[in-house]
Amino acid sequence: MNKALRFLISSSLLLLFAPLLSGCNDSSAPGTGPGPAQAEGNTAPEGRLFGASFQTLNNPFFVDLGKGLQKELAAHGDELIILDAQFNSLKQKNDLSDLILKDVAGIFVNPVNWEGLKGSLLEAQRKNVPIIIVDAPVKESDEELIVCTVASDNVRAGQLAAGALAKVNPKAKLVVLHLSVNKACIDRVAGFKETLQKYPEMEILDVQEAKGTTEGARPVMRDLIGRYPDLNAVFAINDPNALGVISALDSANKLDDVTIVTVDGSQAGIKAIQAGKLYSTSAQFPKEIGKIAAEKMLAHLNGEPVEKDVKVRVELITAENAEQHLEAD
Repeated sequence: MNKALRFLISSSLLLLFAPLLSGCNDSSAPGTGPGPAQAEGNTAPEGRLFGASFQTLNNPFFVDLGKGLQKELAAHGDELIILDAQFNSLKQKNDLSDLILKDVAGIFVNPVNWEGLKGSLLEAQRKNVPIIIVDAPVKESDEELIVCTVASDNVRAGQLAAGALAKVNPKAKLVVLHLSVNKACIDRVAGFKETLQKYPEMEILDVQEAKGTTEGARPVMRDLIGRYPDLNAVFAINDPNALGVISALDSANKLDDVTIVTVDGSQAGIKAIQAGKLYSTSAQFPKEIGKIAAEKMLAHLNGEPVEKDVKVRVELITAENAEQHLEAD
């Protein structure tokens, strides 16, 4: 049984016993809305229950993000429920309502749709449940409803991808595989295009939605291969998308003709680089994002000030440094 599957099973068991865990919470715990909690005279209750809602758990990035959250919360005697929204905004809304009804001490949210979360944020505010956004920001006008956002520097991730592509293919005729309901992906594409302006001979032939998954990218890429026979590069917004691109190009016997750059730094992405199928991935550090988000939540509940926008480092991985980022199986 691999680590990701064990983690999902662990999360499911935790959800099954969540009502019991919630029942063990200190019901006298003070309310903790989006503003700093009142710490004076209070001691942090032990064994608090927190919740998390991710757009998907079918991506190693979010499994690792959850591990980072769980490790930091467990170190303080707290528990965490993680729910999979399955890229469905309505399911995420219902999941968040369920977590709020469980009277959790705080919720970490990775939005499915960065423009569609306000109703849930207002519900959490009414119940005095603090929210921290992870990985993908919400609308600027909704930021007053959250404690803070902890996310990778996604603009920088896109810039690194464009710079890497320009280095090996300065006259690239490329396509972009996007997920435009996700602000993290919007920022990656914006950073990519910004750097591309320095290379006027590079041309974007098309931008297509590919759902952020391997399964979503494969048919889209097959179609693009047929429509643009001269395309020789791809910017995929994450590693799962890039793996779908690789699959489609490999089936069409065109993989050697196309340079692929992407974002994530997953183990699957790094192995694809080592196999010569992927040129680069701008690595994120999801366990670090989870750890920092948990630290910010605990600080907020202790009444400490928390900065509104926390950016986490990104780093370019190519064949030159892939080995040092590969984890032992």
